Amino acid sequence: MTNPLEGRLAVVTGASRGIGYFTALELARQGAHVIACARTIGGLEELDDAIKADGNGSATLVPMDLADMPAIDRLGGSIFARWGKLDILVANAGVLGVVSPLSHIEAKVFEQVMTVNVTATWRLIRSLEPLLVKSDAGRAVVLSSAAAHSCKPFWGPYSASKAAIEALARTWAGETAHTPLKVTSVDPGRTRTAMRAQAAPGEDPMTLPHPSEVAAKIVPLTLPDYQESGRLYVFAEDRLKDYRMPD
Repeated sequence: MTNPLEGRLAVVTGASRGIGYFTALELARQGAHVIACARTIGGLEELDDAIKADGNGSATLVPMDLADMPAIDRLGGSIFARWGKLDILVANAGVLGVVSPLSHIEAKVFEQVMTVNVTATWRLIRSLEPLLVKSDAGRAVVLSSAAAHSCKPFWGPYSASKAAIEALARTWAGETAHTPLKVTSVDPGRTRTAMRAQAAPGEDPMTLPHPSEVAAKIVPLTLPDYQESGRLYVFAEDRLKDYRMPD
């Protein structure tokens, strides 16, 4: 039986650990060639070893910092020169910043959160959209958070950044509505990741879903037969809720 992503090309950011790592691994298991982007070279090498051991897909490792905007631009140019198109983008990478009152946050911390979470996402859209629309079934998944809507006290920069990301995804979905590209936002819910441990240090991680469970729900949104665009999916407590974005 042919793997559903055989011959497809996918970019995954934040692929060295957590949700990004397991999403990249699952995409490869379904036959994709994964362009895995992250700052941590060791984590990327571990991913590459795991993909090779699985024996289905393959990977190209791209060590990069998403705060490096010219590097994002070069990524699109390099993909075009080598493959001429892109089928899948999973924009997963992000930073929490600090949990603190807004008035106490240092400017450099606020700016880092906005740069990595928001500006880099826009830069990825700008760099990779021309490649995604060349695909017969381009798919983009943008990772959001419940923080975009709850706006809990002390989570200001992160909440604002995730709200902005959802706005970018909704806008992008509307702009590409008459192309084969489908754009989806995903709130993975509380997940057993390093970021969650940073945000909630007293929480028992073993009570949370493993990132591989989230990855298993993300990958179906990247398949060629997935035809929705402009949706926000919320994964919580082993349930899949789906909210249609307002027109």
